[in-house]
Amino acid sequence: MPHYKSDRAFQIVNSIIMVVISLTMLAPLINLAAVSLSTADSVKLNLVYFWPKGWNLDVYRIVFQKETLWRSLLVSIYITVTGTAASLFFNSTLAYALSRPYMPLKKTILKALIFTFVFSIPLIPYYLTIRAVHMNNTLWALIVPGALSAFYIIIMKTFFQGISKEVFEAAEVDGCSEFGSYGRIVLPLSKPVMATIGLFHAVSQWNAYFSALIFIRNKDLYPIQVVLRSLVIENKTGSAPSGIDLMLSTPEQIKAGIILFGTVPILLVYPFLQKYFVKGAMLGSLKE
Repeated sequence: MPHYKSDRAFQIVNSIIMVVISLTMLAPLINLAAVSLSTADSVKLNLVYFWPKGWNLDVYRIVFQKETLWRSLLVSIYITVTGTAASLFFNSTLAYALSRPYMPLKKTILKALIFTFVFSIPLIPYYLTIRAVHMNNTLWALIVPGALSAFYIIIMKTFFQGISKEVFEAAEVDGCSEFGSYGRIVLPLSKPVMATIGLFHAVSQWNAYFSALIFIRNKDLYPIQVVLRSLVIENKTGSAPSGIDLMLSTPEQIKAGIILFGTVPILLVYPFLQKYFVKGAMLGSLKE
């Protein structure tokens, strides 16, 4: 009985701590939403914290009319979807090959992958390589270099090795090739790890901006994060984003609306992957 009470107390305290941490992480977004929905006078007087003071939707009317933001949002969606699909394909195929016991040069390839995991490529050789293959100033420069990840490959390889050997033996008896085993057996059983890795890569791809600053010169190819970075720089001068009228809103409101405009889309992905993500978070636990 005392043991049960101590476990119960630990769960309660742990839940309270997790709730507090979650609210701390959500506080900036809540504040941005409150600022963007408040009246301009309330924002100027610093009266807005976590609840709007009066309702004002003019900010989003202004933001939604900006073609530059929509174009950058579509660019971010494209590189995120394409980059995530490419990452899942290349990482899963290589991880599957490395999980097979008769893969030639498996140890050598694993050592090479671990080397890239520990030592990252310097910036100047990285830039020169991208320029040498003529990918600079194209969206491929934001997609291809990050398609393979040693970390993701190791996680997927470990997961694939946990699949029962009898399943592969039965598929081999039925005449299934390696490509057939990968497509018909491994992928259907790997939804948790695929969803987890996909979500990690999608969030990383969506939030990345440094590569775009280095390789992209055409402003029409800027992702949303580059636009948000420009917004932060302009915020230091106390001015509004370029080309936006401030008759009905303050610079802080416009910036809050644009930040939410670029943040909410990636947040909407999680609910659709939640059940797989929870299972994927248990990677490495005991399997039957």
